Amino acid sequence: MENLCQDRVVIVTGAGRGIGRAHALLFATEGAKVVVNDLGAEVDGSGAGSGPAGEVVEAIRAMGGEAVANGDDVSSWEGAQRIINTAVDAFGRLDVVVNNAGILRDRMIVNMTEDEWDLVIRVHLKGTFNMVRWSAAYWRERSKANEQVDARIINTASASGLFGNVGQANYGAAKAGIASLTIIAAMELARYGITVNAIAPIALTRMTENLGIVAPGDEKAKAFLAPENISPLVVWLGSSASAKITGRCFDVAGNHIDVAEGWHAGPGADASSERFTLDEIDRALPGLVAAARKNADMSGKEPA
Repeated sequence: MENLCQDRVVIVTGAGRGIGRAHALLFATEGAKVVVNDLGAEVDGSGAGSGPAGEVVEAIRAMGGEAVANGDDVSSWEGAQRIINTAVDAFGRLDVVVNNAGILRDRMIVNMTEDEWDLVIRVHLKGTFNMVRWSAAYWRERSKANEQVDARIINTASASGLFGNVGQANYGAAKAGIASLTIIAAMELARYGITVNAIAPIALTRMTENLGIVAPGDEKAKAFLAPENISPLVVWLGSSASAKITGRCFDVAGNHIDVAEGWHAGPGADASSERFTLDEIDRALPGLVAAARKNADMSGKEPA
């Protein structure tokens, strides 16, 4: 499937390094025109610089592609709107938004500060919402003008949000919120020709290199967890080929993809009258919990 995204206009946030960079380069390889958004900040969100985004733009242009850089902050209401406007001003349209920008401020709950909580929630959850909101407004206007809209939003969730991870209450809560936002946005925006999906990637990047997911010197594991292994799924989801898929979250790592299945109602019981008594709950609940599937571990599987 060559040139799968020929002439599609794509925004990738957090595209200066890591997974976002890999997304931007593969989109360009497949014929897309790319807005490379990146603040150039550190993993914890501090600092800023235009270097990383500019380097990706130069790499895309060197391969004969089209790209522009944008340094706005996704967590800013006005900044997110400017990112959308950058695509329209530079290329005349917008087709795909990939929400990838993020930071880490890992801390155990008992030690986490208010700022550490607020900053991570703002960048991940609010930042994703901002981009969804402004891009959806753009496509809604196109749809109302009787234009054919074939738009894509791809959000970035995480196993920490879907399954939980110690030390990442802020990050996991934000990512769980993104997963729910994806489902709701898919419901609301389908009428305008917009699909909304999410990925929960595992890759070796600046954000994960200190988490011990790869043993020192394990080159095979490093290759398996290369950021470039995540991007084919994202590029396919950004193409016209994915038009019938929306409201889904995909786990992706190395050469493996699976569909993350959300909450489902499990074992249940009914009260003997209009409401449960405490005694009935005491009798029923332990058995219901014992009969239910255990919460998944970080692999997404039920622990033994």
